[in-house]
Amino acid sequence: MKPATAAKKLGIYLPATPESFQSGEVTRAQFEQLLADPPEWLAELRKEGPHPRLVVAQKLGISTSGLARAGAADVMTTSEIKSLLEKKPEWLVVERATHAGVQDENSRIKTERAAKTAQRAARDDSAGAGRGR
Repeated sequence: MKPATAAKKLGIYLPATPESFQSGEVTRAQFEQLLADPPEWLAELRKEGPHPRLVVAQKLGISTSGLARAGAADVMTTSEIKSLLEKKPEWLVVERATHAGVQDENSRIKTERAAKTAQRAARDDSAGAGRGR
């Protein structure tokens, strides 16, 4: 796989990786080895950053769109993220509330759909039992 794909799957910021990682292809075996026994540079990147946009958003508890709306940096270190979480600027509070609302709504919809599917299955089962007589 391409280094960008591997970096995305590893949750790391590609420009912060060693040149040897950036310049070549990553085989499945190499990728699995990186997951099973991360080298020092990978462990350090995961711990301290810089982190890519998706990881920054996850650590802040907001969406990547929320980062963009706020005009926040797409790439941050762990200490920058911790600082934001401690200071809680207004944009972060608003985006966290928005994100939580979206997650609640998605959960509600998922629950409704599951209930409808269960009702449909129960109805189909009872209709099928009546036809077999």
